[in-house]
Amino acid sequence: MSGTRILGTAALALGVAAPFAEAPTPASAIDVPALARMVASRQDHVPAVEVARWIRDRRPGLRLIDVRPQEEFSQFALPTAENLPIESIPGARFSDDEIVILYSEGGAHAAQAWVFLKAAGVRNVYFIAGGLADWFDDVLHPLLPPEPSAGEAERIAELVELSAYFGGTPREAAPGEAAARDEPESGTAALIANARRRGC
Repeated sequence: MSGTRILGTAALALGVAAPFAEAPTPASAIDVPALARMVASRQDHVPAVEVARWIRDRRPGLRLIDVRPQEEFSQFALPTAENLPIESIPGARFSDDEIVILYSEGGAHAAQAWVFLKAAGVRNVYFIAGGLADWFDDVLHPLLPPEPSAGEAERIAELVELSAYFGGTPREAAPGEAAARDEPESGTAALIANARRRGC
């Protein structure tokens, strides 16, 4: 995911939190500077590939939450995910031993839900910054370099294995394409639409 998209998502999340910073009450005060530090140091999100590893390895305490509307969730969802539409997040209960991972279509609603849960005192909560777009681009269809270096072999082998585990197919980059990680939104949107049609 590009730095611009991460910063945009972070700005949106902090924008949601900003009104709470003006006149907090002792019972519901949100430490906006602490949240901003977490966002700046990237402690608020987890890469899609890392989430894929945790799902594959059945990491104890992992709770994957899809914050999209139920009708979108029913068309396509990540393995093991449960659906809690964003308006349900304030009433949800989480235990301290859970690792909560939030995701949405592109990441903005998941970032907002992260702010809500941090404000509610949930400690181990993160989101997939690019949402389903990152899942499709980095897990299901990772872009493999055309001429990998010897040092990249292990990482590439894992990407190929993760992609196959979740039913994806890696993409072979053309020479000079490997550095072009960010793709037009229409490409990702088409992949998601195609997955929905297949009933994945």
